[in-house]
Amino acid sequence: MTVKALFLALVASLSFNASAADPLPEWIWHDYKPGDKLLPGTETIFVRKAFPVEGRVSSAELKVCGDDEAIVFLNGQRVMVAGRKANPAGVNYSATATNVTAGLVTGENLLAAQVRNGGGPYGVIARLEMTFADGRQRTLISDTSWLTTTHSNANWQSASFKADGWTPARSIAKEGDNPWFEVMNAPTTAQTLNLPPGFQAELIRQARPGEGSWIAMTIDDKGRLIISPQKLASTNSGGMFRFTLADGRIAKEEKIDLPVGAAQGMCFVNGALYVNGFAGTETPASHGFYRIIDSNGDDVFDHFENLKQLHNRGGSHGPHGIVPGPDGLLYHIGGDYSKVVDGIAADSPHKNYQEDLLLPRHWDASGHAIGIVAPMGHLQRVDPQGKKWQVFAAGLRNPYDLAFNEDGEAFTYDADMEYDFGLPWYRPTRVYHLVSGGEYGHREGTGKWPYYYPDSLPPATDIGLGSPCGVKFGTGSKFPPKYQKALFMCDWAWGTVYAVHFKPEGASYTATHEKFATGRPLNAMDLEFGRDGAMYLITGGNDTQTGLYRISYTGRQTPGKKSKAELKAEADAAKARALRRQLEAFHGRKDAKAIEFAWAHLNSEDRFIRYAARIAVEWQEPSLWHERALAEKKTRASLTALLAVARTAKPEQKPALLRALQRLEWKRLDAVQQLELLRVHGVAFARLGGPDTETRRALVQQFDPLYPAKTDALNRELCMLLVFLESPNVVRKSMNLIAAKPSQEQQIHYIYYIRQMAAGWTPELRRAYFEWYQMAAGAFRGGVSFTKFLANFKKDAIAALTEAERKELAAYLEDFPVAPKAPPPRPFVKDWKLEEVLPDLDKASRGRSFARGKAAFEGAQCMACHRVRFDGGTVGPDLTALGGRFSRRDILEAIMAPSKVVMEQYQSTTIVKKDGDDITGRVIEEDDRRLVLITNPLTGERAEVLKQEVRSRTPATLSPMPEGLVNVLSKEEILDLLAYLESGGLPSYSAFGKAN
Repeated sequence: MTVKALFLALVASLSFNASAADPLPEWIWHDYKPGDKLLPGTETIFVRKAFPVEGRVSSAELKVCGDDEAIVFLNGQRVMVAGRKANPAGVNYSATATNVTAGLVTGENLLAAQVRNGGGPYGVIARLEMTFADGRQRTLISDTSWLTTTHSNANWQSASFKADGWTPARSIAKEGDNPWFEVMNAPTTAQTLNLPPGFQAELIRQARPGEGSWIAMTIDDKGRLIISPQKLASTNSGGMFRFTLADGRIAKEEKIDLPVGAAQGMCFVNGALYVNGFAGTETPASHGFYRIIDSNGDDVFDHFENLKQLHNRGGSHGPHGIVPGPDGLLYHIGGDYSKVVDGIAADSPHKNYQEDLLLPRHWDASGHAIGIVAPMGHLQRVDPQGKKWQVFAAGLRNPYDLAFNEDGEAFTYDADMEYDFGLPWYRPTRVYHLVSGGEYGHREGTGKWPYYYPDSLPPATDIGLGSPCGVKFGTGSKFPPKYQKALFMCDWAWGTVYAVHFKPEGASYTATHEKFATGRPLNAMDLEFGRDGAMYLITGGNDTQTGLYRISYTGRQTPGKKSKAELKAEADAAKARALRRQLEAFHGRKDAKAIEFAWAHLNSEDRFIRYAARIAVEWQEPSLWHERALAEKKTRASLTALLAVARTAKPEQKPALLRALQRLEWKRLDAVQQLELLRVHGVAFARLGGPDTETRRALVQQFDPLYPAKTDALNRELCMLLVFLESPNVVRKSMNLIAAKPSQEQQIHYIYYIRQMAAGWTPELRRAYFEWYQMAAGAFRGGVSFTKFLANFKKDAIAALTEAERKELAAYLEDFPVAPKAPPPRPFVKDWKLEEVLPDLDKASRGRSFARGKAAFEGAQCMACHRVRFDGGTVGPDLTALGGRFSRRDILEAIMAPSKVVMEQYQSTTIVKKDGDDITGRVIEEDDRRLVLITNPLTGERAEVLKQEVRSRTPATLSPMPEGLVNVLSKEEILDLLAYLESGGLPSYSAFGKAN
């Protein structure tokens, strides 16, 4: 055998690992023998590992942790001291990392450490990751091939030392095992969690290399946690896991050996695990509603079947959570890119839905969800056999999960369209009480319904900007009484777990909320409550580091005591909910008793009861109740009944409906009823068609004198209706309202709706209208789509001008600015590598400069595509909340290796046509006939491809973001940039100021 062959054989025999899925490093110690002298309380051992290196190493990172301390040497040179770090939350150790590229040599190398134990558990753990110039990667881990001794001689840490008498190490534990838990990965440690008094958090597990980023969790009938990574094992991110808990720790770990996973929702019911996920490959064809069982009773999942094909038009906005309901059915919630399943039952409670927009909407200016229409995000329910599917409620944006409270009522945490922040149709993240036949009013683009529309239902509370994920009630927990009734909700983007506290109000609830747990980062994904009464919380998503936390209450329990007034209020609310459920029993079926029973409740002061009664009536044959509705004299009942007519009538019934509406005198209506009257007109025209010329003129005479009104809401609805009716006065009145300088949102509402009006303009009004855009460009701010919307509105308004008007207004017709002005180019500094910055990451925590960080954000061209707070471009993701969900290392990797992880909504697709041409861009619209892509995100340029011309379509592997952007920055500027990104644009962030 040649010398080279011997060398390669030696390499193969060592504890090198070629992939992250190979064995984990081990905690090791000296293997004491009978008769060895042990030092009481303290001891010091010496460990060493010889290993060969073939070829030039381009980067090498060494991580070591010692209990209590390790002094580490590489080829005789001291490279670090690694060991215990105090942590009051119970995670006592973390590894120290350093770049050792320069210390490695071609040929024989030696890694050695002197390790001291100060009492209690003992061990040392190490991992050396090397990348070679030719792209090879090798990992050296601590294991029983390392040699140890309890005494040393001179030069013991050098490669030339003969380790005579040294013996193989003893393995104490694998990485991640008790009592150290995770130390090698950069942890999202429990010490970063802020909790109410009396609560404590422990990090009990992190995802190890190859286990993926965890995003969904459920608990089985034995109290075991079942967890799913975001991706299938075949995509190198692990399969599903089952963890047995004991005394708040993981006592047993099992991998579910089935090709089903990548779940964004799952639950365990009657011995079966139901999963919304993929099987085999992550393709649309394999996306299904799976049931997984143990077929032979050996407590091992061994069989799965796809009960229903699921339709997902957009990754993280598709099908989500699955929860068992109190009625024995399974409830499955999905986002606005998920379609209802094929074969929906005809008796679905939510059925009579349309867009119901009075005027044409403007689709999202950034291309999100173009062409998607009602029922939008929805809640379906199905029997455990997967046979009968119904749509229970809809009109949601992108809820990830749902939960039932002790009353058997369903709730969800719904997403906002954060791109729309600052625009009049923006709706914050919010908590919805989901009821039978419920419509919650999400429509894409400018079409979102306000909460006051009577054909929808309002939230229990608004939360604000956020990214909703898992939700769970504290029922059965060992938390204080108010938290046992609270709904806990994960906000992934802002690093928060909320606790929502409900108060019964009629047949529904109102709510308040508090921040229960916060952290930086705390990319909260899902939660469950264990049999021990503690909360189990996972972090993860989009390939971020995953942690499993246990949050328990250790404070003093004080029994809650209710007053007589509170008990009476709860009893009254229970009766109201019971009545609502009686009405809901008629949803989905025709019953001769329904009309008579429900009619009296059309006049209810309780909005949820009134809503349930209307849906019950709408399910009955229209010929049996339309005349009664047109003749109804009670004001509230009349408005409710006429809304039902508008939603179920035929066009030829429109005149009778409008005559019935004329009987309702505006001055006799309160503000809420006035809004309802306007909405019924809007639904009637949206569904049945516009009025004839004579009726249009009469309606203008009726509503024009009412505009402007006393409230913003009434002015919005009156403006919209009068634009639809082509009132000659709506332009002047709207511009007068704008001149009074109401809120930013209110001004944009008027600007949007009058932009294409043909009548009512004077030269002065036209000039004032376009001058407004100049003012707004400097004064108004909003989300990612904000400036794009305003730019599109201005283009629409320009298109409506005559040629003469364009010439007269030429000075005002420049394009609305949609991107910040590019800063001057910076000179090249250095071709930075990740490993050159990693050792200094801790320095981004203190003594940084906000001004330099913001300047680096601009100078590295980040601002061209991204924004922090309200500064920057809108092509890429908003980075304001970055520090709440990503660790510092994650942020640095995303900057320096942008193609490593590309978020689904920003991932491009490459289309190869049958003629050989290819097109790469982001798919923004798709139907059975065609695909529409944005091929240039900076200009919004689009391309349309007919599906019959497509040979293949594959996700693009490269990010639109180029590499090397930080090569114009110094290392200190990179650290300032990291601090700036973590701060979310706040100069008060703790990293800014004097160095400690």
